[in-house]
Amino acid sequence: MRELIFLLMMIACADHISAQSTWYKGNLHTHSYWSDGDEFPEPIMDWYKTHGYNFVGLSDHNTLASGEKWRLIAKSKLYEESFAKYLEKYGNNWVVYKIDSGRTHVKLKTLAEYRPMFEGKNFLIIQSEEITSRFGNNPIHMNATNVQTIIAPQEGNSVTEVMQRTVDAVAKQRAETGKPVIVHLNHPNFGYGVSLQDIIDLKGERFFEVYNGHPAVNNYGDSLHPGMEEMWDKINIAYLTRGQPMMYGLATDDSHNYHQFGKAFANSGRGWVMVKANTLTPAALIEALEAGSFYASTGVTLEDVSYKNHTLTVSVKPEPGIVYTIEFIGVLKGTGKSSVLKTVKEATASFKVTQKYLFVRARITSTKKKENPYQENDVEMAWTQPVEFRE
Repeated sequence: MRELIFLLMMIACADHISAQSTWYKGNLHTHSYWSDGDEFPEPIMDWYKTHGYNFVGLSDHNTLASGEKWRLIAKSKLYEESFAKYLEKYGNNWVVYKIDSGRTHVKLKTLAEYRPMFEGKNFLIIQSEEITSRFGNNPIHMNATNVQTIIAPQEGNSVTEVMQRTVDAVAKQRAETGKPVIVHLNHPNFGYGVSLQDIIDLKGERFFEVYNGHPAVNNYGDSLHPGMEEMWDKINIAYLTRGQPMMYGLATDDSHNYHQFGKAFANSGRGWVMVKANTLTPAALIEALEAGSFYASTGVTLEDVSYKNHTLTVSVKPEPGIVYTIEFIGVLKGTGKSSVLKTVKEATASFKVTQKYLFVRARITSTKKKENPYQENDVEMAWTQPVEFRE
């Protein structure tokens, strides 16, 4: 009964959100000098804002951008020149620093300090945290978006238990504060620390990264481990079979490096989400995300994606000279595996979802090479969220 009520709520939310047509571009996973990124928050926010993003979750490891924190500038020409540019742009009235034994120490600006510099009608900064835990040698990283207070790394007797306690801690904060906070699983194949079965055993997780732009995350798997898309479908087969809400797929860039570029570095702009929401607020964005009113992208822009009258329709915003392939991928009930159900080499395509399908989603692949790709020869892509047949 609880799962049925949840499903009906999500359908109502989706119908409410679809009544408007504003798409917001955002990245939910990125890093700064507050943890292991190599840049100050202000230039990072400036980059995202000037590159057409509408929202960013600065999600440093096990910390929030509050309180006093100083950063020692690395003793290298690259980072010393970078600091000089930072000082020149923002000025002595803004930048607080000191020289000690020939080394530069800089006081980092808090979110409360730098937020007014960037936020406005078309740009929002969402307080976030990458809750960074582990089980033995297995890294377990989960992002809390719109987190209100810091959530400590969790412990447990297995990978799944650590993840479950993280999910539960986020849910607890949401219930106690009355503020919408969501959690998503980051890069399961980073260090191959989180297995498919670990995720299948979870309760209450709704989001994971089907694409992450960091070079060390093994998006495509290997001969012993499934890639993210294969994992995504198998998770949803398991979830729907036991009456659990589906997992949705995010794209993020997980940027850490802002001064060196190429496939060896974790750079900005590799992956993002496009969210269809009523307003640019954390509450509205999270409502839309939980309703599945978004798609993940590494470059392809959609005019729209809709699911009405049992029909999933995808419309690409085409670029001249670029060919698009829309594949509808789904699972026939009883087969236990996903397959490509229909392929269309057009900018618009539809698929009728009937009762015989467990779920259907769309993958859009272009012929346009990805600029600064995660992996050599990657092309720009997008992924819609899976949908079920509705009576």
